[in-house]
Amino acid sequence: MTWSPDGSRTSGGLPAVLAQAVVSAVDAGGGYAGGVYLRSRTPDLLMLAVLAGLPGSLMRPWWRMHVNRPFPVAEAYRSGAPVYLGDAEDSMRRFPQLMAGLPFPFGCLCVPVLCGTAPAGVLVVLRYATRGVPVGPADRQAMEAVAQRLGEDLTALEREGAAVEWDGEPALLRLPSELGRPLRIGRFEWDVDSGAVTADGEAHALLGLGRPTSPARTMEELTAELRPEDVHGLLVLGRQTARSAEPPVRRMRLWGADARPLVAELTRVPQEGAGGPEGRLAGVLLDPGSGPVVPETADRVTRGILSFDRTGRITYANRMAEEIVGRTREELTGRILWEALPWFANPAYEDHHRAALFSDDPVYFLARHTPTKWLSVAMFPGRDGVTVTLNPSGRPGHAPEPAAAAGGGFGASDERTAVLYRPVALAIALTEAVTAHQVSAVVTEELLPAFGGRQLAIYLQHERRLYMAWETGFPMGFLDRFDGVGLDAHIPGVETLTTGRPLFFESMEQLAAAYPGIPMDTDVGARAFLPLIASGRPVGSCILGFDQPRGFSPEERTALTALAGLIAQALQRAQQYDTESALARGLQDALLPHRLPAVEQVATVGRYLSGTQGMEVGGDWYDVIETGSGLALVIGDVQGHGVAAAATMGQLRSAVRAFALIGHGPQEIMSATNRLLIGLDPGQFASCCYVLLDPVTGDATAVRAGHPQPVLRHPDGGTEVMDLAGGVVLGVDPEAAYPVTGLRLETGAVLALFTDGLVEKAGADIDEGIERLRSSLADVGHLPLAEAADRVIARAGQDDDRPDDIALLMAARRDTAC
Repeated sequence: MTWSPDGSRTSGGLPAVLAQAVVSAVDAGGGYAGGVYLRSRTPDLLMLAVLAGLPGSLMRPWWRMHVNRPFPVAEAYRSGAPVYLGDAEDSMRRFPQLMAGLPFPFGCLCVPVLCGTAPAGVLVVLRYATRGVPVGPADRQAMEAVAQRLGEDLTALEREGAAVEWDGEPALLRLPSELGRPLRIGRFEWDVDSGAVTADGEAHALLGLGRPTSPARTMEELTAELRPEDVHGLLVLGRQTARSAEPPVRRMRLWGADARPLVAELTRVPQEGAGGPEGRLAGVLLDPGSGPVVPETADRVTRGILSFDRTGRITYANRMAEEIVGRTREELTGRILWEALPWFANPAYEDHHRAALFSDDPVYFLARHTPTKWLSVAMFPGRDGVTVTLNPSGRPGHAPEPAAAAGGGFGASDERTAVLYRPVALAIALTEAVTAHQVSAVVTEELLPAFGGRQLAIYLQHERRLYMAWETGFPMGFLDRFDGVGLDAHIPGVETLTTGRPLFFESMEQLAAAYPGIPMDTDVGARAFLPLIASGRPVGSCILGFDQPRGFSPEERTALTALAGLIAQALQRAQQYDTESALARGLQDALLPHRLPAVEQVATVGRYLSGTQGMEVGGDWYDVIETGSGLALVIGDVQGHGVAAAATMGQLRSAVRAFALIGHGPQEIMSATNRLLIGLDPGQFASCCYVLLDPVTGDATAVRAGHPQPVLRHPDGGTEVMDLAGGVVLGVDPEAAYPVTGLRLETGAVLALFTDGLVEKAGADIDEGIERLRSSLADVGHLPLAEAADRVIARAGQDDDRPDDIALLMAARRDTAC
């Protein structure tokens, strides 16, 4: 089903549903272009299903969108919340990688679409930048209403058995033209000899007479509101048309009473017979509305003028444009600009075309028409298209030589050319990667497809040997023989590193001829071997593989070599980070308790799970302390990550243990630890929860400093989030008070203390995480405590995008008679 203009629904398949939603969204969001991304059969990959208002070839690099990339479409899909960007400043602050690839001032509205309760895609509208004015609530509500209706239709399609997914190229859609003055037509009959006129109401209105109850009966009355020169000209034209045998139809332009241009068309009415009237004319008045440029006017301009619509098709060319480009209007109009004029398809000009279609600012650049002829080009954008002026220009001394379109132009079948002119976007993607694994993943997701590659291998140097760090696309086990090879081996992956020169082989025959006897994984294809060198130091080598033989243009070789340097720098940072991380991790492991004390009436178990974002250690800790007053259960979380946080954690753990062992009560321990932290490291904060339990009676006292509330599972299986009184986090106020709360653990009860990493998740409310923990604790039943702890923490461990570490401490009172 799909929507008709009045909002009702009619039959139609998935493409029709998506297309109508895009048109409705562009209208709702006040945009000039839009599209919809839909989930595909490939996990975590969105495909652009419908694109309206922009040429598909110009948007080829954005046809595929991985849900983990730092782009607004991916975030809207991933988080389930709309992303509204009013202008370039807003976009740069939140999505610098987007602006690096599309550095133009434009607004972007991205709204997620649900199919049932599952995310299905994202509705996108592009519009002109509002320059400091945020997207208003009316536009937000309108966009979200369209997305909701689309979700309802997709849900209905899925119930009918249709697959709500997309795996092909996007369907291109022309948007309706911007509303202008409607076409108006008036008709009249005129007897030139007598001057009598019969005109309809529309003719009266067009000529400024309104719709009088007493219609004009003569031409003088009908044209009373026109300019004198127009009246005289019309009278002359009437007499000529009535008396002349040829042509039977004559036209002239008039100015209406409201200064609107009109076209008058006069046709001689054939005689009814011998002696019939000869001066009878049929007349038509046309108000063309907001029609195209008057050809004669543009033909008088001494520079070339072209217009193309938002799909890239040429709609007009004046006479000078014909002379400059050497093509007639008939050869130009209706064709895609860069197909009709192949020299415009140079990748060096792609961003200029995107700028004219994305922004409302004029665009100026120099273009080389022939090896010796340069043109000064200006593009003036509008909602329905772009007007281009062309003027011959001598090549200035500073004009850059445009790159050759080795991989094809705007309509190329691959995406290689996009990377040549978007190195900043790729550099940003690499700077966001922290570990060697993340760097390799960026290369796989961003650089490899940009050049049409299918295989990738990255080797890192260690003690004069190359070891495999990452590979994808090669036959299983094929690269094992090269893992750990020495730097004296005669293979291209080694020689590119030792010589510092990239090696390009346009076919496997070339590779075999250069390195006789080298094992081959395929008989066809091409290979690029790139040295990874950072700050003059060898880091490793990178291999790009292609399924088919192909050439490498000078521009591609330069770009790949430069990008290899960026990869090497990113890998060098990752290696340094891994070293620091290993140091911090070792420090943290040494500070956490390796075993917990065995107490007859109380079982305790602790778990620690490292975060996955950034791979830095945190300041989470737990401890169980046997004191003279009972069993102390402690959990805490120092703000920040890294060695400093781990060191502070160790100091606090030691302090709490020392205060507990010398007999301080819970309130005294928390206050003393607070003052100690302020003295040790002003500005450092930590949360903590301390529970002192009598193992025999189950009575306990607890104190809390800004830490999440514990969760208690009762013997009957019911669970509850505790309500312990608390004070501010440690390290803020030296006079802070920490009230004590009494509680009781019955035999069979389980108490769970945890840090916030267990219940916090990006894009979700923390209450949802706490409820998830409470539910998990209820589901473990009467499992052994260690197994119960593993199950509770396992759900959090499945999250690949976890920013924080997790500490969990569980204690269960048990019946010693069992």
